[in-house]
Amino acid sequence: MIIDGHVHTPFCPHGTRDTLKQYVENAIFLDYHSISFTEHAPLPKNFHDPVPTKDSAISLKDMESYIKAIQDIKETYKKDINVHIGLEVDYIEGYEGEIREFLNTYGPMLTDSILSVHFLKASEDYVCMDYGVEAFKELVQCLGSVDAVYKRYFETVLKSISADLGTYKPERIGHMTLVQKFKKQYPATTSFQQEIDHILDKVNEQNYSLDVNSAGLRKPYCLDSYPPDSVIAKAKNKGINLVYGSDAHKAEDLGKGYEHLEHYVK
Repeated sequence: MIIDGHVHTPFCPHGTRDTLKQYVENAIFLDYHSISFTEHAPLPKNFHDPVPTKDSAISLKDMESYIKAIQDIKETYKKDINVHIGLEVDYIEGYEGEIREFLNTYGPMLTDSILSVHFLKASEDYVCMDYGVEAFKELVQCLGSVDAVYKRYFETVLKSISADLGTYKPERIGHMTLVQKFKKQYPATTSFQQEIDHILDKVNEQNYSLDVNSAGLRKPYCLDSYPPDSVIAKAKNKGINLVYGSDAHKAEDLGKGYEHLEHYVK
């Protein structure tokens, strides 16, 4: 039976319109024990969404509807599957106060969430690192090299683990090697093992868990999980709790890549 801790919803502006019912019924068909809906949390009020389509996250005005919809589906299928109400919260350096304020408001209604890094500061602006190859190229140009992007990303993930985001801060770190999404197009010249080991140590120290994310296996410039096998094995050896995440943005992606990762997450 599968526990999937990272699933998106029809509330995702850049996802599909697949219904919550479609997600849950497919999860039941796949013999899921538990599913966590973790939609992209609203971005801080004063933060400018850098993607051209301005669709990185759910709108704040939709939060009540989002929570109510998942509460309803949780009740409908309570005899068949455990449904969690959650969010994928973006850690954005410099906006810790706003994120903490948001979590103080909505955190009491959530039962499972993820803390992720998508936005990196480049010069005076932020770039959504995983938006596409061109966005990654922009970061490389701004920071000077692929290695500099990797370094900035891992530094930001480390800051997210240590950040004071209040009582309701998520305790699972999302796709901790997302920076490798375009590694076949933009390979780093170093392994960054020291930085990765430092992150794993901090995750362990905080007693956090890791999102073992299969989405990268479906990305043509990556074809690997986030994090890859070697890092998952290190995390497992340290006793870090590993939670499979399909990162599905459509119902048919539930369970994708699980067969590659199940020996780590069971």
